[in-house]
Amino acid sequence: MASSSTKSSSDAGAVAAVPASPAPAKSIESAMPRPRLSADQLRYCSEALQHFKTKAPQTIRQEFMVLQDNRMTASDMRSRCTVARDSVNISKNRYTDVLPFDDNRVILKQCADYRPSARGYVNASLITTSESVSRFIATQGPLSHTSEDFWEMIIQYQCPVIIMLTRLVDDYRTLKCVDYFQAENGPREFGNICIATKKMETSDTSLIWRSLEVKYKESEEPPLSVLHVQYPEWPDHGVPNDSLAVREIFRKVSSVPPSLGPIVVHCSAGIGRTGTYCLIHNTIQRVLTGDMSALDLLTTVTIFRSQRIGMVQTLEQYLFCHDVIIDELQDFLSAGNSHGSL
Repeated sequence: MASSSTKSSSDAGAVAAVPASPAPAKSIESAMPRPRLSADQLRYCSEALQHFKTKAPQTIRQEFMVLQDNRMTASDMRSRCTVARDSVNISKNRYTDVLPFDDNRVILKQCADYRPSARGYVNASLITTSESVSRFIATQGPLSHTSEDFWEMIIQYQCPVIIMLTRLVDDYRTLKCVDYFQAENGPREFGNICIATKKMETSDTSLIWRSLEVKYKESEEPPLSVLHVQYPEWPDHGVPNDSLAVREIFRKVSSVPPSLGPIVVHCSAGIGRTGTYCLIHNTIQRVLTGDMSALDLLTTVTIFRSQRIGMVQTLEQYLFCHDVIIDELQDFLSAGNSHGSL
């Protein structure tokens, strides 16, 4: 779908730093602690599981065809993305056809580009469905000259979590995201912002977890604590081999209260793998609150795409959403049955 002056928007993936390894199934218990659910929540999970397990693959394919048939046209995108297309902001976009809409773009009160016409621009979109579940910021992988604005966004919006679903370099040759976060050898500075890594660990599911502290260099305020998780093994335009790592991210991140700042999710373009994770997270959270409208994934993706173009890019990703949701609901119900009546 997307393209830039030199390449297409493969919503991609590769990391440097910590080598990834396959996930031994035996560690899933400790890596993914199961929450105790109420009787009502178990009932919601059972109803949702029945819905998704009886949904025919052909129905899922037809839904995705509907989504693709209703994709926004290039002319409509241009009319809704005037700030992103301004001459002072063009170079801040990784791909020319993945731009935030004017009406729900993230706006920075201050940024590296102080020109009035820049209008606090960063290629990032606010993604919401309801106030009772997590809000997201879907964004592109930072460029070398937008990393300061990325961290400015994190501080201004008080974002508690960053979910990175890409490698830095894909296939050892295509840059998908600059290194905006690794600071194992001491603090790093991006303009007026300093970040420091306080802890790092790699899980058996190949996830890399970092505890970061972010602050303005001259500020007397305490630093913002940010959890950064990277999933380097999620292939560009594709899906993982199993649901374990995605579900581990969900388990740990979904406990963050929605009242805190939005969760930042990015890959390379910030629409394919980003949209897929947001759909999984949003659907399971809404089911647990008893919102059965969450079972209509077609409508949820339609809402997401009205807030950022192209969210959930491929049929394979749409099918994967169903598989992950089923796995997680089954796990919740198994845990509930083993705990007995609550």
